[in-house]
Amino acid sequence: MGLREKAIILDEAAVGRALRRMAHEIVERHGGAVGLWLVGVRRRGVPLAERLAREINAFEGVLPPIGELDITLYRDDLTTKHDRPQVGRTRMPGDPAGRTIVLVDDVLYTGRTVRAALDALVDLGRPAEIQLAVLVDRGHRELPIRADYVGKNVPTSSREVVEVRLTEIDGRDEVAIMEQV
Repeated sequence: MGLREKAIILDEAAVGRALRRMAHEIVERHGGAVGLWLVGVRRRGVPLAERLAREINAFEGVLPPIGELDITLYRDDLTTKHDRPQVGRTRMPGDPAGRTIVLVDDVLYTGRTVRAALDALVDLGRPAEIQLAVLVDRGHRELPIRADYVGKNVPTSSREVVEVRLTEIDGRDEVAIMEQV
C-alpha cells in the first residue's frame, strides 16, 4: 500500500506565516523571551524550534536557547516498529530544572510522541513548565494531550497522513495531506 499526495495544505509562505504567528503567541504568553527554552523533538521539531527562536529574536532581540530531544527509547511502539532502533542525539543548553520549556514538534496526532518526549525531558530535570508547539494538529488523540500553540488545525481521516517537508531536511517548505492508495 502506497501514499499519494492529496493536497498541499501549507505552502512555503503559509509555513512562514504560521511560525511567525506562533512565535508572537509564545512571547505574548510569557511576557517576553527571557528564560524561555525551545526544545525540538527530533527530527523535524528541531529545525522548527530553530526557526521559532529566530522569529522571536527578530522582534524581541532575545534568542531563546534551543535544545534537541531524541525520544527513540521512550516510544511505546519501539519493539513493534523497529528491529534495530537508531538512537539520535539529545542536546540541551543546560539543566532544564526550573526552566520554562516549549516543546516543538511538526505534527500532533495520537499524542504518543508527545508523551514520550515529556518522559524524556523530565528524565533530564524537572522543568517549571512545559508547553507544546506544533506546526500541524490533525486530531485523533489517544491520550489527553493538547498543543498550546498550533500553526494549523487540520481535520483528517485515519487513512490520511500529514507530511511536513522542511527545507533543512527535505529541500522545500510545505505541508501535504497524503492518502493511502
